[in-house]
Amino acid sequence: MGVSYLIYKQVALLLTTCILLSGMAHAQFKEPNRPDHDALPYYFGIHLAYNNTYLHPSKSYKFLQDDSILTAEPGASGGVALGFLATFRYDNRFEFRLNPNLVIGGAKYFTYTLKNPLPGEALTQKKTLPSSIFTFPVQVKFNSDRIDNFRVYLLLDGYVSTDLMANAGNRNAEDLIKLKKNDYGVETGIGCNLYMKFVTLSPELKFTYGMANLHARDANLKYSSVFDKLQSRMITFSLNIEQ
Repeated sequence: MGVSYLIYKQVALLLTTCILLSGMAHAQFKEPNRPDHDALPYYFGIHLAYNNTYLHPSKSYKFLQDDSILTAEPGASGGVALGFLATFRYDNRFEFRLNPNLVIGGAKYFTYTLKNPLPGEALTQKKTLPSSIFTFPVQVKFNSDRIDNFRVYLLLDGYVSTDLMANAGNRNAEDLIKLKKNDYGVETGIGCNLYMKFVTLSPELKFTYGMANLHARDANLKYSSVFDKLQSRMITFSLNIEQ
């Protein structure tokens, strides 16, 4: 599944959700809900998300010199996340937000095409790397003006994360790519606040760009030696439920 397709799919999902929930808010509540909410110094919430995560590769010189592997392409795999939100108001435009969360089930994988497969070996190989990631973003939100029960915001953050299933120390994973545990990077996103009577629903689309090289490269491993760097990428659609 192409990454571009995933982006279009997630954008369409965000727009559809915003439109539907905005229509519900206006249809059910004619007056602005909780008009003093934006003056709160802080508030809390729950983060529920679906994401697609993959590894962005940089090929090594061995891939160009050795034609035993013809292609090595990353794939996106879906996972779910559950987390906590704590938002602190700075002024009418800017808020700071903490969003620790656990991503479960977002396995990473690569699909290889071999030139000369061994007897009994398929021409195409798929190598999957299970993943459960604890991530801690520190976010800055830039808010638009509130119109009735609706507001749009932009998001920028830096994060650190730990993959609880990283296999860099696994001596027995001879045919797998080995990944390091710790990562860091930046995220950008867009979302909207829909003020309901008792809570705020906030659908959000976020793009994650890992900056660390996660590849524990081993030149002796067939499926690892073709890569130099591997950096994490993630596309996340979330529905935040806030005070």
